[in-house]
Amino acid sequence: MDLRPGYKQTEIGPIPEDWDAVPLGDLFTFKNGLNKAKKYFGYGTPIVNYMDVFRHPGLRLDRVEGRVDVSKSELEAFEVRKGDVFFTRTSETVEEIGVAAAMLDPAEDTVFSGFVLRARPTGDRLDDLFKAYCFSPRYFRRQVVARATYTTRALTNGRSLSAAILAVPPVAEQRAIAQALLDIDISIARLAELIAKKRDLRTGAMQRLVTGKTRLPGFSSPWEEKMIGEIGRTYGGLTGKTKTDFGLGQARYVTFMGVVGASIIEPSSFDLVHIRPTEKQNRVLKGDILFNGSSETPEEVALCAFMDEDHAELYLNSFCFGFRLIDPREQDGRFLVHYLRCDAGRRLVKELAQGSTRYNISKKALMKVAIPMPEKAEQVAIVKTIEDFDLEIATLKTRLEKTRALKQGMMQALLTGRVRLPVQGEALDALEVAHA
Repeated sequence: MDLRPGYKQTEIGPIPEDWDAVPLGDLFTFKNGLNKAKKYFGYGTPIVNYMDVFRHPGLRLDRVEGRVDVSKSELEAFEVRKGDVFFTRTSETVEEIGVAAAMLDPAEDTVFSGFVLRARPTGDRLDDLFKAYCFSPRYFRRQVVARATYTTRALTNGRSLSAAILAVPPVAEQRAIAQALLDIDISIARLAELIAKKRDLRTGAMQRLVTGKTRLPGFSSPWEEKMIGEIGRTYGGLTGKTKTDFGLGQARYVTFMGVVGASIIEPSSFDLVHIRPTEKQNRVLKGDILFNGSSETPEEVALCAFMDEDHAELYLNSFCFGFRLIDPREQDGRFLVHYLRCDAGRRLVKELAQGSTRYNISKKALMKVAIPMPEKAEQVAIVKTIEDFDLEIATLKTRLEKTRALKQGMMQALLTGRVRLPVQGEALDALEVAHA
C-alpha cells in the first residue's frame, strides 16, 4: 500500500516522518511493586494500587485511597515520582494487563503495589500529560496482549513491556495532542457529573411525589390506602422447562436481570425459549408488573418493573412472578412500580423478606401490603413528571456515549499521527469534522 506523503513505514505501521517508533525500554526502566502481608495495609503511606491504575490513566494523589505501613528503605525502594507510569501486571484476562496510568502530581512519600509495574522515565522525551494517553491506541495494546503469558492468570513484566514499540511525536505535538484529549475528558467528566445530579434530582422528586409529600398543581383530592392485592392478581413464571429449552425457539422470555435492572422492561433483556403448542404457560402482557421473587439481600427482593409494550409470545423466567391490574382504567401500573422502588416502598418490602443466605418474598404477604394511592389522573401526572426526568437523563447519556466515542476516535487518529493537529486552538473542531 502506498504511503501518504510525509509518512514512513515502521514496525507499528505508518507514522509521520518527524515521529519516532521507540521501544519502551529506551524510554523507561521497569520495577515490580511492593508486596506485604495484609496486616500492614489500611494505614500509613499512600500506595498506588491496581484499581487506581485501571480506572485513572491520569493519576492524581487525591484519588489514591490505599494506605500501607512501610519502612524507610521500602519507601525509598518503591517511591513514586511525578511522571512515573504504572502498568497493571496481572489479571484474569489479557485485555486487562498492561493498562497504563501516569502520575501527574508531585508525589512524595507514596509507594506502589506489587500488582503493578513502575516505568520510570530515563529522559524527557515524553510529556507527562501525553503519558496518560499514549499507551491506549490499538497498535500498542495489541503488542502488550501478544507478549503476555497466561497460566491461571494473565501476566506481563518489564522485559515484555520494554520490547513494545511506542509512536513518539515531537514534544510540542505531544503537548497539543494531550491538551486536545484533556479537553474532551473534561467534557466527559462534566456530562457524567450532570447526569449524576439529574439522577439525584429525579430520586428526590420521585420520593416526594409517590408518597404525596409534594403534590402537583391541580391535584388536592385525598389519597386512599389500598392493599396491592386489591388492585391486581399475581401469576407465575415459566414452569416445567429444562436447560435444553432455553436459547432456542420462537418464543422469548424476560430474564431475571431484565426485571431487576430498570423500572421499565427493556426488550434487550429478552432471551429465547422453546414453548410447545400444548404447553400452558403464563404470557407477559402490556401493562403487567414483573417482580423478582428472591435476592441475595433483603433490600433487593421484590424489585419490580413495568411492561409498557406488547410483545408476541413473551413469557417470564421462573425466578420471577407477574402482577396484572384488575382494572387499568382505575390504576397506572407505573405508579406502583415507582412507589415500590422508592425508599418508602423498599422499606415496606424489606420487612417481608425471609431467609439467611438468600432472601425470598411471599406473594401472599406482598399482596397484603397497603400503600397510599391517589386517583388515576394524579398517578398519570406523577409518572409523567418522573419519566420527563428519565428522558432528560437518557438524552444526556446519549451525548456522553457519543463524546466517549469521539474521544476513542481522536485517540486512534492523534496518537498514530493519522490526523495531525494544525493549530492547538483549532484541534477539536478539525477532529470533530474528521470523525464525523
